[in-house]
Amino acid sequence: MMMLFTRVCRSLVLGAALALTQGAACAMTPAQLAQLVSDDSSARIEAINALVTAGDAGAIPVLQALDEGTLQIAADKRVVIESSAGMLDALTLNKLDAAPAGLEKVSINNRIRRALNSGLAALKLSAPQKEVRLAAAEQLQSRADEDMLPLVEQALKRESDPEVKSLLLLTQAGINLKAADAALRLQAVKTLAQSERAATRAMLLARLEKGGDGSFAEPDAAVRDEIKKAARAIDSRLSTAEYVGRVFSGLSLGSVLLLTALGLAITYGLMGVINMAHGELLMIGAYTTYLVQLWFRSHWPGAFDWYMVAAVPASFMVAAMVGMALERSVIRHLYGRPLETLLATWGISLLLIQTVRVIFGAQNVEVMNPSWMSGGYRMLGSLVLPYNRIAIIVFAFAVLLAVWLLLTRTRLGLFVRAVTQNRTMAGCVGVPTGKVDMWAFGLGSGIAGLGGCALSQIGNVGPDLGQSYIVDSFMVVVLGGVGQLAGTVVAGLGLGVANKFLEPYTGAVLAKIFVLVFIIIFIQKRPQGLFALKGRMVEA
Repeated sequence: MMMLFTRVCRSLVLGAALALTQGAACAMTPAQLAQLVSDDSSARIEAINALVTAGDAGAIPVLQALDEGTLQIAADKRVVIESSAGMLDALTLNKLDAAPAGLEKVSINNRIRRALNSGLAALKLSAPQKEVRLAAAEQLQSRADEDMLPLVEQALKRESDPEVKSLLLLTQAGINLKAADAALRLQAVKTLAQSERAATRAMLLARLEKGGDGSFAEPDAAVRDEIKKAARAIDSRLSTAEYVGRVFSGLSLGSVLLLTALGLAITYGLMGVINMAHGELLMIGAYTTYLVQLWFRSHWPGAFDWYMVAAVPASFMVAAMVGMALERSVIRHLYGRPLETLLATWGISLLLIQTVRVIFGAQNVEVMNPSWMSGGYRMLGSLVLPYNRIAIIVFAFAVLLAVWLLLTRTRLGLFVRAVTQNRTMAGCVGVPTGKVDMWAFGLGSGIAGLGGCALSQIGNVGPDLGQSYIVDSFMVVVLGGVGQLAGTVVAGLGLGVANKFLEPYTGAVLAKIFVLVFIIIFIQKRPQGLFALKGRMVEA
């Protein structure tokens, strides 16, 4: 299976290289090709450099094939490329009717591979696709040498995209950092000071190192002073990027905790039910999303990118129906008996897990991101904010807004708040407390299903998905205050950010332990949580 995957990847890479050069004539001569596959490593590197210096994009398929191990030489010295379309002649890229006899793979060593990687990146600077040029410019930043300066300058002249042009300017400055002219090196340092990459900082600091004779790599004192200023400027940007990254990761984790705890806050706050099967309602929402994805893939592939539009209401409805069935069949008979409710819901969670294992198998299933949720937004240099995480943060707050409107602007919300504050009095004035219990439990379960739908976009879906979040959900509810949406929001986001700021110093496990210890101490001092319900019968 792994060999098949490797062959497919190689075919895709070669196909992309052929697409890049479609319509361009390859100027590689038979002599250059022979030199490229010779036994002399130095001669082969010389041939690669000559092709790169010539700037011939038609050489990309041959160099790509050499790098990927699909360039082969036959017994009659013909050089061919193995591709998904069959055997191709390396000079003309025409398909051969039959594979030549005695084919042998053209192998390369690390020296040749380094020259190939840099050379391919330089040649791809002329690619029509922005993504290819951007990747090539990023690759060249740490590998470009003086021989590639003319190619980089040519690419700069014809480049119109600001992002790619900025990277090319940094690449040019990196090459000029070793120029003979001190003024050119000084200007290069000033350009590199605008970078937001740790690799650029390391490259600058390397110029401040001393050799065996005690002399600096950078001989000019003024340039060294400018390097120190540039390094401090880059340090400041890297620190800002790290801080922003941690805050974003914390908000992302907090949004997941918010989605998983929001439904629990409603059911636990309304009925005081410790529902140990709440995590499995997350799992049901995630598997519902998986089934919707399969349906779109098989019945409506053209609209696959929009399957989440159907998955969101479907995950809510399925989880809500399971929750209402659970409340009507089991939990309604156990009100006021917390230990029995805990044991019963724990048993139901095991039953749901085993049922999913029987239906879908014990292995995790993969839920694909729609194309508009793939990739990420690059900011502050190397910091990338994944689109799927951004979507989950927005989705969590949208769900929160919908729940707030439902609880404060609808008749059902009025009944839920009445029963939460004083069940006996609400029943006396005609509120159907039994039905309110069922609808509220269904609402909380449906929100858990939405949480599972969101979780399916950031990881694989498996039978044990909910087990990872049930404890964290209860911690959020208890810390925030039972039945309080504001407390759930503050606790969820606060715990998420706190975890991400602690992890770099303590590790993931110790960070969770510290958070748990904090919650235990906090609850001892303030048992009602961050936000307490107000009313004369709340404590009854």
